Parts: sequence; C-alpha cells; structure tokens
Amino acid sequence: MNQTSETVVIIGGAVIGSFVAFFLRKEGFSGSIKVVERDSTYQFSSTALSAASIRTQFGCPFNIGMSLFSAQVFKDIKQWFGEDADIGFEERGYLILGSPEHADSQRNNALMQIGHGAQVDILDPAGARQRFPWLNVEDVGIGTFGTANEGWFDAWALLQCVRREARRLGVEYVQGEATGFTTAGDKVSAVKLAAGQTLACDWCVNAAGAAGGKVAGWLDIQLPVEPRKRTVFHIKAPLAGTGFPMLFDNSGMWIRPEGDGFICGIAPEPARDAEASDDFEPDHYLLEETLWPLLAHRIPAMEQLRVQRAWAGHYEVNLLDHNGVVGAHPTLGNFIFATGFSGHGVMHSPATGRAVAELITHGRYRSLDLSPLGYERIAARRPIVESVVY
Repeated sequence: MNQTSETVVIIGGAVIGSFVAFFLRKEGFSGSIKVVERDSTYQFSSTALSAASIRTQFGCPFNIGMSLFSAQVFKDIKQWFGEDADIGFEERGYLILGSPEHADSQRNNALMQIGHGAQVDILDPAGARQRFPWLNVEDVGIGTFGTANEGWFDAWALLQCVRREARRLGVEYVQGEATGFTTAGDKVSAVKLAAGQTLACDWCVNAAGAAGGKVAGWLDIQLPVEPRKRTVFHIKAPLAGTGFPMLFDNSGMWIRPEGDGFICGIAPEPARDAEASDDFEPDHYLLEETLWPLLAHRIPAMEQLRVQRAWAGHYEVNLLDHNGVVGAHPTLGNFIFATGFSGHGVMHSPATGRAVAELITHGRYRSLDLSPLGYERIAARRPIVESVVY
C-alpha cells in the first residue's frame, strides 16, 4: 500500500479520534489525516464531561490489557507529549465492593485480573474496613482494590495533549458536521459535511462517540450504540479525601475525591434511562431519591453532604454487551469502528487509537489483539458481555 497518497478521515475529534490520528503517525502512516469535529469547543463532548477514571478491574481480558497500556501512557505522559504535559493522574485505586452472594464470583474475577497483569488486593469486609475506616461494611461480602494502574485524571488536559501533538505531526482538524457518505463498491469513498463539502477518503474511522450508531446508520449499518445521560454531582461532606479511592458500591453508586470535595453518581433505573441525544440537563432527582441514601449508608459521614453543582454528559452505550466496537466492517472494509465503549472510552482511548492505527497501517493488530471487539459479533448478535460496568 502506498501510504503517502492515502487519506484517512476520522469522524469525531475528541479523545478517541485524536488518539487514532496521533498513533497513525506513530505507526508510520504518512498520508493525509483529517479529523472532522462538529464542536471545536468540545462543550458537550463525552470526553470533556467525563469523570475520567481508569481501572484494570474488568471481566474481559482485552479490557484489562487496554487499561494496562493506557495507564502506562498516563504515567509516562511527559515522555509521550513533552515536558509541559500534565494530566494530573491520581493513581489511587478503585475499591469495588461486592455483596456476600457475589463474593465468590468477584474473588474469581479478581484472580483472573491478576493473572492478566492487574495488581489487585482481595479484601474481606474486616480488611476493607481496616484500610478504609470510614466504610460501613455490614452488608459487604468482599472488596477488591486495585493497588496500581487505577485512579483518575484530567480528561480535558489529556485531549489537549494528544490533539496538540497530532496537529504538530501534520493532522488536520476540520470543523464541520458529518452528515453522510459516498460509497463506491465495497468502500466508503467520501464523507459529506453539512456545509456542502465532501472529504475524499481511503479509510474512514467512526470515532463519533455517542453518535456512533447514528453515523453507522448513514450506511444502513445497524450499530446498537446510543447516547445515555449520566449525571455527576459535586458534593462536600465532613470527610477528608486523603487516601480515598474511587469507590464502586454494590448498589451501583460511585464516588471519588475531586478538588476540596467529591464527585459521585449512579445510573438511572432502566425505565428512566432513555436515548438522550440533545438532553444535557442534570437529573437532580437521582441525588435525593437514590444516591444520597446509598452514600449515607455506605459512608455514614455522607449523611451531611452539601451539593456544590451538577452536570450531565453522555455515555456511548453499546446496548448489546457494553463493550466497545473496534475494527473494520466485514463488507465495507475501509470503514473502521472505534465507538460504543459504554463509559470506558476515555480510559481506553490510547489503546483504541493504537489498535486502529495498526489495523490501517499494517493490516493487523500488532500489540494487543482486539479482534473480539469486531463488528462481526454485533451482526451475529453474539454479545461478549462486560460484567464490571456502572
């Protein structure tokens, strides 16, 4: 393949699309790379509104591998993006609490994670309480705590780092809204923009995040990826954040330190979790009706919390199995998926970018085999369910 004359058009200029562009250059692609982004302010981008955490505690081995690579990038951020690069990576672990009836399965899952390179401590309720004295463990059966490669970071700073470096490497960011495609035989030949222009391409990458299903639909490709709204509450409570991890509770709520307080959230019940294309209004009812009682139960000091603010962003939920969709379409071979990560897209953006770049540049995955995430399972409705999702 003559890379110097080829063009890659990436739909979506947030963190996944930008990492695809960056790693294309790192893998030696010397052709034209154009990243189409409809909102250069990223005001409603899932990246900018993300809680920006990373964990190795997953149920699928490929997700563990993706996290291990991404964590290494985050820890070595200055080596990747220069001495002024800083994403504020707080490597303070995830504490995942399980109920007594799920203790055996969570313990087995943790042993699998350790076998794939994760560093996880398995805690009984007394051990969890000893390490985190503010916990109420009366209905806890197990705790698993990631001692390395887990924590949180500044997603906005990460986006700025990779976007700046991609541009320095000659990647062109095109402000505009993609609206459709031109096809020729078994290939996508161009991307249409709302302003009337078309961008010819030899490869097209769908990194459109929560709009990934809509973009695939322009080619009559069924991709069960939809935006789902998730509300984040910034709170204060009479409890120090020092040594506090990212906590995932068996009730479904999560909380971690942020600034001089904490941020927390919980998914709405399925009946109230509708498709949310243009809805960014925080669901304040969640705190009063659901989240606050759960917080106060698990962490008694949270009984006295005060809300500082709230915001809402979109998860790009893959309704089939909550795993990302990565790789080429089986018949439109130059149409590449990089979407549908169901809440772990930001943490897996470096690994996804590298994988897609390897696929385009070398015709195969070289570093980490992400073929299980291919579209074929979507077409066959053969889910690979990620069990550790919130």
